Amino acid sequence: MKRLKIYFDTSVINFLFADDAPQLRDATIDFFENFVNTGKYEVYISDIVITEIEATKDAEKRTQLLNVTENYPIGFVDEQQSTEIVRLADLYLKKGILPAKSKADAFHIAICVVNQIDILLTWNYKHLANINRKHNNYASQYRKQLFTPVRNYNAF
Repeated sequence: MKRLKIYFDTSVINFLFADDAPQLRDATIDFFENFVNTGKYEVYISDIVITEIEATKDAEKRTQLLNVTENYPIGFVDEQQSTEIVRLADLYLKKGILPAKSKADAFHIAICVVNQIDILLTWNYKHLANINRKHNNYASQYRKQLFTPVRNYNAF
């Protein structure tokens, strides 16, 4: 049986240390220990995740987050900056599917589409996990004949 391919945006890794949201933190820790660490899924990130982590002002937290990417079986997606990814991300922004200030989120979605990722996992409720935006993403991809069944989950 083929393992599902899951892409983590930065929020998933951040929630491993979210002491201000203990329920979500505990669910994230459980998911990492029982699913990521066991290899149940193929888990991926992109350079965008690393760039966002490296922008963390708190040096201790930045080190913790980077250690997660090194200490768990998390790979990097093959395609990260192709013309198609840039075109799709731009399309999401130009069509208003995501606000102009959400360029990184647009790239997360485009990376998943181009790399045929099954699930984009996020705790980002404002943009990535917003159900209305999800439907707009699919409609836009379908019109451009780029549809792939990327599912966006915001909970484990």
